Amino acid sequence: MSLSKDEGSVVVSTARKAILHYLNTARRITPPEVSGRLREKRGVFVTLNRVKGGVRALRGCIGYPLPVMPLIEATIAAAISAAVEDPRFPPVDPSELGEIQLEVSVLTRPETIHEGDRRKLPKHVRVGVDGLIAESGFNKGLLLPQVPVEWGWDAEEFLGQTCLKAGLPTTSWLEMDVKIQRFQAQIFEEIEPGGEVEERPLGAQGC
Repeated sequence: MSLSKDEGSVVVSTARKAILHYLNTARRITPPEVSGRLREKRGVFVTLNRVKGGVRALRGCIGYPLPVMPLIEATIAAAISAAVEDPRFPPVDPSELGEIQLEVSVLTRPETIHEGDRRKLPKHVRVGVDGLIAESGFNKGLLLPQVPVEWGWDAEEFLGQTCLKAGLPTTSWLEMDVKIQRFQAQIFEEIEPGGEVEERPLGAQGC
């Protein structure tokens, strides 16, 4: 079930508060008192983008693809992890927060794409709407729905890049033993660092 704009604003502002509090105290904030959809178990990813000189660059992105905890709690955990545990980046310094734009993607439960003719898999992928997960054994990779739009990929390239994210060859989606799942996301982002929150329309390209 979709969140309202007000609920989206709550999850984004909670993500920012969680990061600020953790960077200053090394402790997690107590989740705010919320009800309804914000207490439901949902998958969520928190993305940090640093905006400087008109250029936006990824600064961290971590989340939970499966609904393992209430959304508000998952948002706090993912936000902190994105700020200090993403292995691609050094931990965020508090001085950077004024340049960091937050984006929260609230996910639906992943569903496996069943297709006997693997060459037809791209027909089941809606670029700008679906996110993908590729999995084979211990290898697993996920890309959010906004990623192929930002990179200009078609469905086949999106499948290949998701396999690459999982540490697999880009053509692995053609193999029957590689599980491909799709999910959707409702994306809320700050218009500017620490500012008003808006919902990004499906298929919209990020900065």
